[in-house]
Amino acid sequence: MGYSTGDIIKTKKQHACGGDEWEILRTGADYKIKCLTCGRLLMLEYEDFVKKVKKTVRKANAEKE
Repeated sequence: MGYSTGDIIKTKKQHACGGDEWEILRTGADYKIKCLTCGRLLMLEYEDFVKKVKKTVRKANAEKE
């Protein structure tokens, strides 16, 4: 499954603020994600990112349809 900028994903574990939904801001070798609850930014290596993702909530291109 491919991920792209603007996708909203749900993680397996909650963030310290209680949120578990994140927006993908940057893709590539590293992924930059933003917590939708508190706004915290995280940079994760691709392998770590894939391990943490539970599911995709909304694809970015679905909003344009």
